[in-house]
Amino acid sequence: MELSFELLSMLFFVAIAASFIDAMAGGGGMLTLPALLAAGVPPTQALATNKLQSAFGSFSASWYFVRKGIVNLKEMRLAIFCTFLGSAAGAEVVQYIDANLLTSLIPILLVVISLYFLLMPKTRQHEGKARLSETLFAFLVGGGVGFYDGFFGPGTGSIFTVCFVVFANLSLVEATAKTKVLNFTSNIGALLFFIIAGLPIWELGLVMALGGVIGARLGARVVVTKGQKWIRPLVIVMSMLMASKLLWQQHQDYFYALLG
Repeated sequence: MELSFELLSMLFFVAIAASFIDAMAGGGGMLTLPALLAAGVPPTQALATNKLQSAFGSFSASWYFVRKGIVNLKEMRLAIFCTFLGSAAGAEVVQYIDANLLTSLIPILLVVISLYFLLMPKTRQHEGKARLSETLFAFLVGGGVGFYDGFFGPGTGSIFTVCFVVFANLSLVEATAKTKVLNFTSNIGALLFFIIAGLPIWELGLVMALGGVIGARLGARVVVTKGQKWIRPLVIVMSMLMASKLLWQQHQDYFYALLG
């Protein structure tokens, strides 16, 4: 595909906005992945390129939280390991799915995830006793959500954050910080397999990565609790709009027939 200056500029700014959102509330991939698809990138390459750019943004946010002492990496070793394995497995599985099926599946998954964010209860602000042991959390949440991130990806950060709050009873700030570490882990796990398969579009991914680093650093500095009030509605609206656009592109002949 031809990478014009206008296209690269647009995706650069999409990456800034998405990483800014992702650093605070997750869901940045719900903007970048549909944007890549709308730009004409084939589905599997779009997933791979999205992983390339998001790895830089998630690293930027993770490093910020680790440097501030909010995250202790030694305490997260098992969760990091399980997330890496799950993500690598998801990235391997997705390469064997027919591209046409994947193209049809992505808008449906976007709608489902949007409904999840719309209907999920608000996260709490207090800490308490964990509902899952660290080992069980690592295998179930780290491995399971990691697999989803390698297979599809959008919304992974928000799902991780909700799991940390609900099952580990962490405060929202600590949950968001630990989420970025696991998000970076799953990005790297999937990206390695995508690189081996030669799928990322490097020029496009690196331009978006630069925007991702900028957006993630800005987002990590914003007070998480205040950001939640408008970030979640924004992610829901944008993902629904993108899903609607993709469905229209895929089935416009059918819609025209319905309209007479």
